Amino acid sequence: MDAKEEVKARLPVEDVIGQYVELKRAGRNLKALSPWTGEKTASFMVSPEKGIWHDYSSGKGGDIFTFVMEMEGLTFVEALKLLAGRAGVDLKMYGSDGADTEKKRKRFREAHKLAAKYYQAAMMKNKHALDYIFYKRNLNRQTISDFLIGYAPNTGNALLTFLKSKGFQSSELAEAGLLNRFSTDMFRGRMMIPLMDTVGAVIGFTARALKSDEQPKYLNTTATLLYDKGRHVFGLSQAKESIRINGFAVIVEGNMDVISSHQAGVKNVVATAGTAMTEDHLKALSRLTSDIRLAYDADKAGVAAAERSIALASRLDIKLSVISDYGDAKDPDELIQKDPKLWQAAVAKKLPAVDWLLSQYEARLDLETGEGKREYSDVALKLVNQLGDEVEREHYLNLVHKRLDISEKTLRNKMRALAAKEGSRRLKRPKVEPQTSENTRMLEQNIIAIMLLNPGKHDTIKRGGVGDVKKVEREDEDLVAAILDKIKALDYTERESLILRGQTRYEGWSDEDLESEFQDLVQKMKKQRLLDKKAELEHILTNDSLDNAYGFDNSSESNKQAILVELNNIIKELKHAR
Repeated sequence: MDAKEEVKARLPVEDVIGQYVELKRAGRNLKALSPWTGEKTASFMVSPEKGIWHDYSSGKGGDIFTFVMEMEGLTFVEALKLLAGRAGVDLKMYGSDGADTEKKRKRFREAHKLAAKYYQAAMMKNKHALDYIFYKRNLNRQTISDFLIGYAPNTGNALLTFLKSKGFQSSELAEAGLLNRFSTDMFRGRMMIPLMDTVGAVIGFTARALKSDEQPKYLNTTATLLYDKGRHVFGLSQAKESIRINGFAVIVEGNMDVISSHQAGVKNVVATAGTAMTEDHLKALSRLTSDIRLAYDADKAGVAAAERSIALASRLDIKLSVISDYGDAKDPDELIQKDPKLWQAAVAKKLPAVDWLLSQYEARLDLETGEGKREYSDVALKLVNQLGDEVEREHYLNLVHKRLDISEKTLRNKMRALAAKEGSRRLKRPKVEPQTSENTRMLEQNIIAIMLLNPGKHDTIKRGGVGDVKKVEREDEDLVAAILDKIKALDYTERESLILRGQTRYEGWSDEDLESEFQDLVQKMKKQRLLDKKAELEHILTNDSLDNAYGFDNSSESNKQAILVELNNIIKELKHAR
């Protein structure tokens, strides 16, 4: 038995999921309200017998690992480690990590945990630190407790002496990032803000100067076995529940912005403090939500940061917007100090990131001059070029055309030139498979569920339809054959999840009703596939670039005509589709 199966054997699915949602008995299964959709009728099902779950309102399903990944925003490895800890499974026995590396990580985590407790105790003994944290920063006891805020004594080896008394060596403390190159305490005389991983374990620190003229203002843990600034999202362990409930995340610039926001009641706020936004930051958040709002300053650095984020967000299919209504405050923290309600109101106001960026450049440039139009088009067309959605790209291209009073043809030519200048980058994303629509996915899942409930019964289907009977039969056979291939590729958890879907959805149905449902679903899926193909071809026709996301070349008139013929044929088929 491998580590994954050992954890599953020790942790019943109902016990794991029951820690997050209220489960009620429903025959052999358990049911609950979906934790993702805010539904009022329970459609979240758990099968203790099979160790799986399925949420019909969102289409999600799986085992304890996929559930924890969804709820906590974790990778599989992180979920495995978390659940292994709960189950008392030693992952070293299964070779998931090198024994020495895992032992070192464990020691580093313990050292940081003790360091955070030490800094908290030191804060309570230092009047200067207490005055700064409680009165100047206006933090209350609950916030200090939630973020484990403390104070590093202004001596050379206070923490070192304490941790040595707990059995740690200077060499391992230095490697853990707690000592400097002189083998003395890394942090001195500063407010200490622990950096935590997604499950709340301390992995490093940000140290904030208490004096306004002290430099550097912030001092951060260097890269270690535990801490990677390019991946770490500050405040995520405290914010993830609020992000899940509210459906969006707010990214601010600094750690104190996050802390103040949480105290003000807006808890779905995080930061990429100390570094620029990376794809890994956005990936971590995208596990919890696709709606991400940037609360950056409207200065040159803030504009540049937002501009970098647009390309990253587009690749991950994230809806990116900007919050910037701070009044005369310079950042969220200062706005909160004035009145927390002002920050709550600001979070509710947002602009799509591209609109916000274009408005910033419009305010900076004179669009009545040739130079202003050139600079504005340089920026705007670069942004348009980075967008992944064709409709969105067309919208902004049309907007630039109207604001500059420049023909679309000229703008498209310049966009091609800019793309070529940046290394022959395509105006479209790299070739990808067309996206399966949500309707197609749901229909396919229901068809598979029926076929799994009745193995072998629906490997062929009754013929029906109009027009060319042979063509209809061939399409039906191709569709069922494709679904059979997908069924063969299902792993155990996916298969059992879909069986659970079928048992729940079709419980009590007669054979005759089930057969009728199957035939109806097949016809609906055939029609939905035509609709998907129609949408794909319509997107292609609106693209004037040499290449497009689906790999077609529509630069020639003959190719466009061929696409139009195919599109017209699909429209005719749709008229006869049931």
